[in-house]
Amino acid sequence: MGFTIEDMLLVSRDRYQMKLIAGEAGWSNSISWLLMLEDVTIIHNFAGKELAVTTGLGFQNEDSQLELVRHLMAHNASGLIINTGFYILQIPPSVIELCEANDFPLLTVPWDVVLADMIKDLSIRVFLQSTADEQISAAFIKAIEEPDARAFYEKDLLAHFDVDGTFQVVLVTTPDLDKMDTVERRRIAYRMQLYLSNLTHNGHFFYYASCFVIIMNALPISVSKEIVNGFYQRLQKKMASFPVYLGASDSVTDIGNLHTAYHRALAALHMAQDQKTGLQYFSEMGIYRLLYSVPDKELLNQLSVVPLSPLIAYDRQHDSNYVQTLELFLKYDGSIQAVAEELFIHRNTVQYRMNNIRQLLGSSLTSEQEKLPYRIACLIQHMRL
Repeated sequence: MGFTIEDMLLVSRDRYQMKLIAGEAGWSNSISWLLMLEDVTIIHNFAGKELAVTTGLGFQNEDSQLELVRHLMAHNASGLIINTGFYILQIPPSVIELCEANDFPLLTVPWDVVLADMIKDLSIRVFLQSTADEQISAAFIKAIEEPDARAFYEKDLLAHFDVDGTFQVVLVTTPDLDKMDTVERRRIAYRMQLYLSNLTHNGHFFYYASCFVIIMNALPISVSKEIVNGFYQRLQKKMASFPVYLGASDSVTDIGNLHTAYHRALAALHMAQDQKTGLQYFSEMGIYRLLYSVPDKELLNQLSVVPLSPLIAYDRQHDSNYVQTLELFLKYDGSIQAVAEELFIHRNTVQYRMNNIRQLLGSSLTSEQEKLPYRIACLIQHMRL
């Protein structure tokens, strides 16, 4: 997850007397670079995840400090370090409250700290971590594409992850993500990473095969679900103009099974897109776990169209809804009354339709064995093949 606010504090508490005074919930924010600023002009060029550092020269009053924080948050900065003791002696409570309310990390270092040395030191650490992240991403992709080639990916992951532990995969996408240029896609990735709270060294985030991939390692299901739910809620709030879809796998054990988790997350993502649910967990998909895991789309099409073909043809010719009627009949376990209420029609009408449907299908639809092919066919009808 890159070099984070938490990483920086571990290095800087003693070395630079750095303190986190607000926005503790943003401790997992990763940092793309450190930039010195004394006015808000340069902020408009931020790509995301920049950590701003200021002496306070251009922000010596409460209003200017509030404006600074608002600009930084609007441009998806990772946080703000204020060099206190000269231009800014004390940070106003309103600034602290604004940062705290938005989980925006606000940090201080005393005036006697040499900022040039601090920025150089931390920037080198950011660069080194970004290089390591590229190697980690490549190793995870190798594990997904060639799970049997363990010797080629495990060595790059051992120092960072429990390769014998559990893994979960979450896939995130938005329409036309694969058509965006690299800069635009990176901006979205930076924003998303800021909303992915409470996940640092037991997780990783990268782009692969038209999706952003989140890998979580050695986390209890309850914790990972809390992280994913919180992430999705923040995406809905902060990126309301982007329709975002997430698919989350269940937990698998051992890095050699990462490809299984990936394909389960992909199945969940496809269902989230088809059903417009936004967030879908593989474990909550029921029989769709099987259907969305079938790679042979032609087979699924046959399982859907062939059993229902007499009703599809009848509906097309008579502008009726026999397929929908059958689906509801199966959904409500043969309850004529429930189907009538769902369709807002008289139960006699439903009974009449069902008699015709049985004749068209050549089936009494009484036993489970008779119903099963039609249950499956109706389910596949809602999949985008």
